[in-house]
Amino acid sequence: MGEVVRGVVVDRALLQYGIEQPENFKSNPTLSLLRKLRFSDIHTAISYELPLSDEQVNLLQTMAELHSFKCLPLSASSSDIAPSEIAQAWAHISGTILYLVPNQDGSPKISCTCFSIAPDAALHKSNRMYMDKLEELPLTICRLNKKAISKDVVTVGYVMKPSREEDFAKRGAFPMCPTPNGLIFLPLTFELPIATQLEEVDVILHKATDEIVSIELNSSSEPSYRIDYTNGMQELQRYIKSQNHCFEVDPLNSIYPVLDRLKIQQILLGVEDLNAAGSLKVRAPHFLKVNSFDEPDLVQRLHDAELSLPSIVKPQVACGVADAHSMAIVFRVEDFKHLSVPLPAVIQEYIDHSSTLFKFYVLGERVFHAVKKSIPNADILIKSSEKNGSKPLLFDSLKSLPTAPANSEGRDLCLDLGLVNKAAEWLSKMLGLTIFGFDVVIQEGSGDHVVVDVNYLPSFKEVPDDVAVPAFWDAIKKKVDSKVVKQ
Repeated sequence: MGEVVRGVVVDRALLQYGIEQPENFKSNPTLSLLRKLRFSDIHTAISYELPLSDEQVNLLQTMAELHSFKCLPLSASSSDIAPSEIAQAWAHISGTILYLVPNQDGSPKISCTCFSIAPDAALHKSNRMYMDKLEELPLTICRLNKKAISKDVVTVGYVMKPSREEDFAKRGAFPMCPTPNGLIFLPLTFELPIATQLEEVDVILHKATDEIVSIELNSSSEPSYRIDYTNGMQELQRYIKSQNHCFEVDPLNSIYPVLDRLKIQQILLGVEDLNAAGSLKVRAPHFLKVNSFDEPDLVQRLHDAELSLPSIVKPQVACGVADAHSMAIVFRVEDFKHLSVPLPAVIQEYIDHSSTLFKFYVLGERVFHAVKKSIPNADILIKSSEKNGSKPLLFDSLKSLPTAPANSEGRDLCLDLGLVNKAAEWLSKMLGLTIFGFDVVIQEGSGDHVVVDVNYLPSFKEVPDDVAVPAFWDAIKKKVDSKVVKQ
């Protein structure tokens, strides 16, 4: 058994492009890559060879402090001298260290010296590897860590947009070093051949909605759509279908219903089967799909769907496109005519819920929830709208929601956790999802628990990291174990 990677030192020459000005420090892709190491508790440093001008040293130190890196001055950048100086500077670290410099001999472009530091700062067994791109660094670390660990580990390859990845990573959810239950996380990149990366991967976690280019919905009452993904995501899917050694935590066909507000509303109708006579109910909101706000029989259709005003109007496409969260609250029937919400759309029952939203997170067999402020009751919205001629209230649900006045008081709501946990279990089976979230509001008066939204791979950041992250790891590991048993 060897030592896992505990530190990475990168020569400043590999970062030179784009760091001449401090305003480029946050957007530099190389620095973003190195932040992933820091979030994995891998010591990270930028080295520079002495002598160097004070101006250049100050620039490097400013950059390093911004990203919580270290700066290491070295008397020489050669692989014969630098490792000893790094070992002295990092005497408190025990494990494998990678030292990356430009390859002076040409191609491959990067030389990587791999050596071990013992607790006494002694230097042990050094060898050299080469890379064509710095993007190969996480893959190299993954291979070294798997080789260093004698017991079996599960490698989780993941792909999502950078901002989402960083949000998970900075909470410690994606470590490149093994978790207590034996997971190693590898960020997949479309800058490298997918097949090469997936050779090291056992299971794939993706936020496929981040890779959607376009969605086309049909105009019928039945959900039907065509989804175009990025070239990288298409390549990933082709590879998954062509082999059987790795699989998705949640496959694409399981997340499709979550992309379509009409489909998810139709599925949620079945949750009422959980209700028992004389008890609180869990249900879906009343809803109606429309292809045009100019429909001559719209008033009758609203009545037939048990919808009254105000109602909330949402695009049928739930995510993956720019205007999926452009919504409106409509107070008068005549205002549907010129509504700017994208079509086709779903008109949904507006529920008085004391401005309280319960956000539920399902991580495998564990269910967590958080309480958040929400849109105010209808009477407050109506009073507010009257000041604006009762025009529809337009908003983006990801950016800002209509809020209640600071002095308004909502009623105490009684949350039936047992009932919602049953709904969570039912949804997990119906959708075939391992990691998802859903929102519940409690209707004033009836006490009905109404599931108003379902989403895939939520951030669950409202749950404390020391609770949520281990549950997240366990959910993935149990999915892998169950797959192995089935095979």
